Amino acid sequence: MALDQPATRPANPRFSSGPCAKPPVFSLDKLSDAPLGRSHRAGVGKAKLKAVIDMTREILGVPADYRIGIVPASDTGAVEMAMWSLLGARPCTMIAWESFGAGWVTDAVKQLKLDASVLTADYGKIVDFGTVDWDTDVVFTWNGTTSGVRVPNGDAIPVDRGGLTICDATSAAFAQDLPWDKLDVTTFSWQKVMGGEAAHGMLILSPRAVERLESYTPAWPMPKIFRMTKGGKLIEGIFVGETINTPSMLAVEDFLVALEWGKSIGGLPALMARADANAQAIFDFCAARDWIDNLAEDPATRSNTSVCLRFTDARITDGAAFAKSVAKRLEAEGVALDIGAYRDAPAGLRIWCGATVEVSDIEAMLPWLDWAFAVEIEALAKAA
Repeated sequence: MALDQPATRPANPRFSSGPCAKPPVFSLDKLSDAPLGRSHRAGVGKAKLKAVIDMTREILGVPADYRIGIVPASDTGAVEMAMWSLLGARPCTMIAWESFGAGWVTDAVKQLKLDASVLTADYGKIVDFGTVDWDTDVVFTWNGTTSGVRVPNGDAIPVDRGGLTICDATSAAFAQDLPWDKLDVTTFSWQKVMGGEAAHGMLILSPRAVERLESYTPAWPMPKIFRMTKGGKLIEGIFVGETINTPSMLAVEDFLVALEWGKSIGGLPALMARADANAQAIFDFCAARDWIDNLAEDPATRSNTSVCLRFTDARITDGAAFAKSVAKRLEAEGVALDIGAYRDAPAGLRIWCGATVEVSDIEAMLPWLDWAFAVEIEALAKAA
């Protein structure tokens, strides 16, 4: 295999899975309208926050009777708010096939001490949703950010389910088609598909979720930052931009820029198409080589955002060391930054393919992956 370096480099080598690449149109001067030094409760602050909610609804096609709130602590905060506020009213089922889903299991079983049914699958696989009791409250991730495995569709979730569905969709929203009639609580963060800044989460509630909030009081103490009701009624202000705590108006402006960009290119269909094209370039690359493969075993469940890869060459005896060396070499060349697999995931690479990434950058990076693999294999041969 040739060891000559490719002639072309990606214009943007940022393939981190979070925080993710900024939108292609991003520049700091686009944030000049941020109301810095102003209260988020002033008219200008409220207007900006409401604009985030309204544009999120428009682009994602969220039903008019669903509430959308901006909450603290990123996607993690949004999931925790939902779990602590809603679980415990009826039996629950926790589903996990990667590290973040496993974290929600820990919270439910060890922190909330719920007698939950737990369904798990190894990295690269997914739980059979046909075996889930949907009359229980069900908590799951839509797209496994650390495994590259996603729910292919919502067909297995009944519309007339008895329980609530609580869905962590942080690496799916804006890149995958979410069936709103199957989801009662949906969460995501700004720093994934739209490339916004970190620390802010989004919480989307169906009417069924609101009904639960207004009719059920958990047995455990509820931190102020999680409280969404007062006197048995939903605090409606949260869902029109009156946030529980102080948001960064600079980050708000940044996310508005990302949303405006997403709307300008054609909204959700265009955003999904960009992610699909990015992921497909990697899928095609792997299909043409016998030394690398997608971690997701079933093509129907392969993520189009967090694409996770594993090295399959028999000459590699220490997969973790080899993958780390490849990622380090690509970073040193400035052609791919932050693409190592998640620390708890199987050894390999994780390449972000969300909508803010240009397919031309993916295509320019892949020959460098060829090169880095060849260099590392040669190094192994020399060391043998």
